[in-house]
Amino acid sequence: MVLSAADGDGLTADGRPLTGEIRLTADSGPFEASRIAAGEHRLVVLRREGLWAVRDVDPGSAARRTFRGIEAMVYDAEWELPGRFRPYDESRTVLVENADGRERGLGLGGEIAFSVGGTEHTLQVAVEADGSLWAVFADATSGKDSYRFRFLRPAAPAEDGTVTVDFNRALLPPCAFADHFICPFPPPGNTLPIPVPAGERTVVG
Repeated sequence: MVLSAADGDGLTADGRPLTGEIRLTADSGPFEASRIAAGEHRLVVLRREGLWAVRDVDPGSAARRTFRGIEAMVYDAEWELPGRFRPYDESRTVLVENADGRERGLGLGGEIAFSVGGTEHTLQVAVEADGSLWAVFADATSGKDSYRFRFLRPAAPAEDGTVTVDFNRALLPPCAFADHFICPFPPPGNTLPIPVPAGERTVVG
C-alpha cells in the first residue's frame, strides 16, 4: 500500500512530518507503534482476506471517553473444569457469519470435551501456532446476561490430551468494544444449552 501526503496534511511517518510517498505493509504491532499518525490518531494498516484497509485509532473517540470497564463474574472454582482435547484427523473449515454480516471460513482443528453436572459438552476449537486452543462459544446467558458470544483460549493440551477448560477466563471479543472489529460468530455446535455464569460478561459504558 502506498500513502501519499502533502504539506498541510498533518501526517507523520516514524515521528517525522510526511510529504511525498511512503510504502506501507500490514502492521502487526501495537497501535501505539504505528508508523503513521495524524495528531493523536494512529493509522494502522491491515490486510484481511487479500484486502487492504486502514484502521483509524482515535484516543479521543466518544466510545473511549464513555468506556467504564468490563463487567466480569467473580471467580468460581466450579467453572475451572478438567477437559480432553480430541484432534480431528484433518483440519476443517466451516463458514460462519461474522460481526460485519459477511460469512467467512473458520478453521477448526478439533474439539474439547468437558462435563458440567454430569453431562458432557463439547466445543470445537482452532489450534493456534503455539499449540494453544481457541473457541468461539455462546451459552444460555448470551445476549441476555452476557454479550452475544465470547472467546475462550485454553492452553496447549498435555501429551495425553488433557486440558483445563477454565470459563473464568472467558473473554469478550473485540467487536464488543468497537463495531469495526471483524469477529466470527460461534460455529454450529458451539452454543452450549446451559448458562455459563463465569468470565467477562459485558462492556460497561
